[in-house]
Amino acid sequence: MPPDITQLLKTLKREKADYIPIVELGIHPKIKERFLGRPLNNIKDEIEFWHKAGYDYIKLQPVFKLNLGQTIVDSDSTIKWASEKQGLIKSFEDLERFYFPSASEIDYTNFEKVKGLLPEGMGVIGQYGDIFTMTWELMGFEHFAFSLFDNPELVKALNDRIGNLVLSMFDFISGQDSVNIIWYSDDIAYKTGLMVSPSILDIYFFPWLEKIGNLTKKYSKPFIYHSDGVLYQVMDKLIDCGIDALHPIEPKAMQIADVKRKYGEKLSLIGNIDVDLLCRGKGNDIRNQVLLNIKQAGFNGGYCVGSGNSIPDYVHYENYITMIETVKEFNRKNQN
Repeated sequence: MPPDITQLLKTLKREKADYIPIVELGIHPKIKERFLGRPLNNIKDEIEFWHKAGYDYIKLQPVFKLNLGQTIVDSDSTIKWASEKQGLIKSFEDLERFYFPSASEIDYTNFEKVKGLLPEGMGVIGQYGDIFTMTWELMGFEHFAFSLFDNPELVKALNDRIGNLVLSMFDFISGQDSVNIIWYSDDIAYKTGLMVSPSILDIYFFPWLEKIGNLTKKYSKPFIYHSDGVLYQVMDKLIDCGIDALHPIEPKAMQIADVKRKYGEKLSLIGNIDVDLLCRGKGNDIRNQVLLNIKQAGFNGGYCVGSGNSIPDYVHYENYITMIETVKEFNRKNQN
């Protein structure tokens, strides 16, 4: 079917669309290149992938450089990890020496380029995130945890620097006519519970989420929020910040039928197809899970099929194709 961003917009507002959309936060370039049969060289290639794969949108991010450390680059991949002990910022002196890009250094070129390149019916999701995550990554999680009590002024100063920078991005992209949907990602939970107490999130996370939510209301654009893990403890606070849709409903953390039952009147749901299943499962396992999710969460609208996180390079390619083709087949059989 041709792309139709209005159907995704309906779904995110919990209305029953003409079909079940497919949605991903991220897809590894190697998967995209295998799908297209050639390298990705520019935004035209990106648009071609998202279009031909059956998505109603292309996801765009502002581009800038921020050194978080902890990166290894080899011939096959770039590996990133977060420091468990100490990161780059251990003191106010480190904070003053650390280079933060200015607003003028943020590159929004693709948001302008995309306007004349999109196929008819296709839209744009503007995405960025990680105010809370970058705060603890730059400090190292152990040092961050101790500093919450030993040096909260440093944590707050760093959080404000990052928060104001990211907020400026959302202020820009929310106001772009080319952008239909806003997506903020920032992990705050594991599969067994929150990373920190709700009272800590009330200081370093929720104020920023609320500010971004206010921007999406100002420009009347749906607001997707991503966090892995189990979120029941703060679900009402997330909703109060103005989010319209929750991603990815990590399957080892929350059951999608349970989330739909409890919050389906307030939230659209996205994802929940286990990445491990996409890596090691069989074709019929993928099909059955997709159809079960549609039955449990998409019966009255408000559900988009996708992975329980993203599509990394180690996902079994044929399983990814099976997932999206199962949705397309379901939609063809159930066209209004």
